[in-house]
Amino acid sequence: MYAIVDIETTGGHAAAHCITEIAIYVHDGSRVTRHFKTLINPGRKIPIYITALTGITNEMVAEAPLFEDVAEQIHELLHGNIFVAHSVNFDFSFVKHQLKFHGFDLNVKKLCTVRLSRKVFEGYHSYSLGNICRNLDIIIEDRHRADGDAKATVELFNRILQHGGQAHINAMLKKSSVEQWLPENLDKEEIAKLPASPGVYYFHNAKGKVIYVGKAINIRKRVSSHFTHNDPEKKRQYFLRQVCKVSCKNCANELQALVLESAEIRRLWPKYNYSQKQPAQKYGLYTFEDNRGYMRLAIDKKKKNLPALYHFNLLHEGLVLLKKMVDEFELSHKLCYLDKTPLAEKDIEFLDAPRYYNGKVKTALTALENQLPTFAIVDEGIIKEEKLYLLVERGSFWGMGYLPATQIVRNLHELKHSLEPYADNDFIRNSLYAFAEANPDKKLLLLTESC
Repeated sequence: MYAIVDIETTGGHAAAHCITEIAIYVHDGSRVTRHFKTLINPGRKIPIYITALTGITNEMVAEAPLFEDVAEQIHELLHGNIFVAHSVNFDFSFVKHQLKFHGFDLNVKKLCTVRLSRKVFEGYHSYSLGNICRNLDIIIEDRHRADGDAKATVELFNRILQHGGQAHINAMLKKSSVEQWLPENLDKEEIAKLPASPGVYYFHNAKGKVIYVGKAINIRKRVSSHFTHNDPEKKRQYFLRQVCKVSCKNCANELQALVLESAEIRRLWPKYNYSQKQPAQKYGLYTFEDNRGYMRLAIDKKKKNLPALYHFNLLHEGLVLLKKMVDEFELSHKLCYLDKTPLAEKDIEFLDAPRYYNGKVKTALTALENQLPTFAIVDEGIIKEEKLYLLVERGSFWGMGYLPATQIVRNLHELKHSLEPYADNDFIRNSLYAFAEANPDKKLLLLTESC
């Protein structure tokens, strides 16, 4: 038996909105055997834009039953039957959420007539209820009202059965089928083609734009887990409705997947990634020679075309490091802009000669460079004929890539020419340091250009 359902609501997600109308047609595979419909008092004001869409007003539901008054009857109609709806996850999320709130658990199989229509009636541009009914000459007598839309869905379901849809229904209802829980716009083949290996996956919307990036040890299993529970929260419901395609990039191991995920989130800035969206490093340590011949150090905003000696996310971090260098190597506060009052002639009298002072600055910079490690993490590649290299240069992540397993590269300059550069960030850097500390056998010290 099938329970064909349509609802009207006060908004777009079940966690914060309520049902205003519900219609249920119980169908035995040949005909309708039971019919139930009612307005429902949502216990709150119906937004004006909802009234404009559905025609349901606050006055119409004022004397209608509350959901709790009809919850038992609704549960009795749905329990043990297959829940059918157009865009089933939307209707199911509301009905299940409301029933659970009033003490009724709904665990039933689901069928989506959007997905079924795509299989049975191929080639249409849109499978929204209005468009597919128009293409099939199905009249919707009362559009955007629960009973009118549910009745049209019944006729659509009949057409699906008449055109050989039972085979697709049987396949969808199998325990091994993913069709019951996938978003309506995501084809199951998108999941089936994913590898069961480490990597980074991308969810795309209808226009192909990446809206979420994630990492996984097993890409197919992790992607599937996004859809296997029916969370009624707003962000999740809106997210699921936008997912239309999945793509991925294979990685050699979890570390590479973690690094790539972080880099891609910063590069693509996907709408539904909420962590790791901190701004890129904004400040840098710079040096230049003034008109008196003194080498100056300064913390300034990151320059696009001027390489910094070191990068910082926060101005305070840079100032703390600079002050430490000034104190340790007896540098001038004024020449390092820790004291921003103008440099007067009398101040020059207390400074070392430029040649001697600049020697101290160079010593400080050498000490800083020695504190910033240059190394590569070398691990197994995706295939046995290659090795994965992740390069850290002077304390910052530089890039990664694959080299032949028979070739061990120890020269920094040579290695940089063989790898793909990536943007550095604190998360990646800290992850690489932690991995190198836990796996010292995979840390390769490099010869720099100056060696």
